[in-house]
Amino acid sequence: MRIIIVGVGEVGFHVAKALSEEDHDITVIDIDPLKCKRASESLDVIVQEGNGASPKNLLNASVESADYVLCLTTIDEVNLIASQQARELGAKKIIARLRNQDYTTRDSIIKPEKFGINHVIHPEKEACREIVQLVKHSYAIQASDFEGGRMQMIGVRLDDDCPIIGKTVRDICDEERDFKFGIVAVLRDSESHVPWSEFEFQSSDTAYFVIKTERLESLLYMLGKEAVQTNSVVILGGSKIGRTIAESLENEMSVRIIESNREKAEKIATDMNNTMVIHGDGTDVEFLKSENIQDVDSLITVTEKEEINLLSGMLAHHLGVKQTIIHLSTTEYMPIVQEIGLGAVLSKNMSTVNSILRFISSDETETSVTKFDEIDVDVIEFRPESESIVTKKPLKEVKFPEDSIVGVINHHGNLSIARGSTQLTEEDSVLVFTKSSAVPKLRRLFEL
Repeated sequence: MRIIIVGVGEVGFHVAKALSEEDHDITVIDIDPLKCKRASESLDVIVQEGNGASPKNLLNASVESADYVLCLTTIDEVNLIASQQARELGAKKIIARLRNQDYTTRDSIIKPEKFGINHVIHPEKEACREIVQLVKHSYAIQASDFEGGRMQMIGVRLDDDCPIIGKTVRDICDEERDFKFGIVAVLRDSESHVPWSEFEFQSSDTAYFVIKTERLESLLYMLGKEAVQTNSVVILGGSKIGRTIAESLENEMSVRIIESNREKAEKIATDMNNTMVIHGDGTDVEFLKSENIQDVDSLITVTEKEEINLLSGMLAHHLGVKQTIIHLSTTEYMPIVQEIGLGAVLSKNMSTVNSILRFISSDETETSVTKFDEIDVDVIEFRPESESIVTKKPLKEVKFPEDSIVGVINHHGNLSIARGSTQLTEEDSVLVFTKSSAVPKLRRLFEL
């Protein structure tokens, strides 16, 4: 496909990186010469410096033949204008990133569809969705849905007393023959592994499992974990993300927002229905103690300053909060924070990237479904072509790249966990967990 990306900041850069690895024809446009230089030096894309809302620049990028135009700058108005220009000039589909959620309300005067936009991404909404999911899976540092929520990937940090420490993948599968799950990735010492049969688990590993949603309790029992219900949440920061999370959770559990700006705290308090809003400093240890932070089930740090989010998360973890969720803008920090065990960490930028990649699913042989910044493993959906290598023999006889593993099989809507004896057909679709370097070899196995 031909894809034009307007805006190559954090979101645009990672989307371009993911799509270029799938051999799409990518052109990026940005007015910032430094961002253009970074993209030119790091990505296999065509880089064009200039205003992406300019018809001249869009025409220079051959927008009339573009399958997708992604308008991903940090300025809503630029994205709206760029979308309209791209549509008028002949682009087939438009995706726009809009921070202002008022544009998509029912009574909005300015509606995205009037600008030719097919799909709107709200970064704060995407981050909120992932955070709410983590709150409901307090034992996990990663929780992702697949196949419409019927299948989940859960990331769990393995403590010293975890029953699977010292066991190999083969040992676990032999002991749990009737238990349908897949072990698809492990993070150890900041390095990602795709574990095969002889991989042995160690303390402080973060292991990623794929499993049917209704079997989660069995997985937790195997890991020595307990699915404890979250009853109390403290949100540090009355940001757009913080307010959206509070609105999502306030009718299910006790929710408090801590906001350091008094005027802002008072304004938020008048807007919320069942959320307590407190004026205070989330980096003040005595203040946190006075709020009995040690008794809170989950602390979510979502201020506009990631340094405060990190520090508050560290303090809360030290004081004994059961679950800490830290929002960061700088995605490079995410693997390090997760590795030292502070809790779950995510970025609205990566949440936005994943939402865009999901939308650009097509009828191609393979489609990128999800990318993770904390682990160097992607999820790719493949649809085997008739008479391709993977349809001719069981999976255990196919020479898959070492950095990949087939996780989930969808056969006419029926989901199953892949096993060595599984035989694929052209009527299946499969989720493969893989490092990006293995994708070309995988493609050859699934194509005729």
